[in-house]
Amino acid sequence: MAASDTPAISLALQGGGAHGAFTWGVLDALLEAGIDRFDGVSGTSAGSMNALCLAHGLMVGGAEGARQALAGFWHAIADSAPFPASDGVAPAVKLMLQWTQYLTPEQINPLDLNPLRDVLESQFDFARLRRDCPVKLFIAATHANSGKLRLFRNAELSADTLLASACLPTIHRTIHIDGEPYWDGGYSANPAVFPLFYECESADILLVLLTPLRYSETPDSAEDIRVRLRELAFNSTFLREMRMFAHLREQIGSSPIPDWVLDRLPLARVERRLSRLRFHAVSADTVLGEMPADSKLNVSHEFFAELFAVGRAHAQRWLAAHRDDLGRNPTLDLARLFY
Repeated sequence: MAASDTPAISLALQGGGAHGAFTWGVLDALLEAGIDRFDGVSGTSAGSMNALCLAHGLMVGGAEGARQALAGFWHAIADSAPFPASDGVAPAVKLMLQWTQYLTPEQINPLDLNPLRDVLESQFDFARLRRDCPVKLFIAATHANSGKLRLFRNAELSADTLLASACLPTIHRTIHIDGEPYWDGGYSANPAVFPLFYECESADILLVLLTPLRYSETPDSAEDIRVRLRELAFNSTFLREMRMFAHLREQIGSSPIPDWVLDRLPLARVERRLSRLRFHAVSADTVLGEMPADSKLNVSHEFFAELFAVGRAHAQRWLAAHRDDLGRNPTLDLARLFY
């Protein structure tokens, strides 16, 4: 399929801290291959940062601008690390994580220093994005007092909405927007897929997954069990949502009503849309699932470069196998993966 024939697709980008550099590599490979028409992009935490970079870059410079924006963001994150380390997570960061068991973010960081805010405010034109963003963005955050998912759309984009999506409450201060408190979007959606169904036109949805759908081993130490519980909690809403899509697709697939009849029934628009959805996925299971949990806090240039290369390689393999399926066939078996 030629680049000019590639249909617009929607993206669902998971969060995962520093592991989001894998998604940077995936997006870079897609853009390099001429896949640069995006309908909607839903992101959580690091996924929302990648979504922002993609949208801003497309707005100011097309596909090449998006590649530059992604690279600029991840390099800036590494440059801004207060405790740089080239061979893993800095000892000071590990010590800070121990402190979070006893101290609040306000006590650990009384001056409210936030390098991520500085990067966001220096690299992105939020006023222009609110006005001219070329894709529909859905940035997930969790209302801290209700647990409800809040999706921030194009007209609400700001540094605070992105910070809310990535706010781990044991490390970062709660982000307040319009007087309401927000924490990391992963607690309520990682990522939210339903807005790509309800608010977008593209039938192709590509999931970029950072959290394994199945682990190779069961944890047995106390710390490893705690880590696994956190990961399962962050993935639970996504799994339920995908199970719902799988179940509904199965029900529609067994419907005796032919397409030509559905096309004439106004009340069947949802069924029609569901029956035509094509899900795809690029997953980092085999790589990120084997890494230690604290690698999500490794913000070194070397680690980012490693994950970027792995993400590119995964995306290139997916493109070689499935590019011609875009606009034609799903490549993800929902029932097998999510039932």
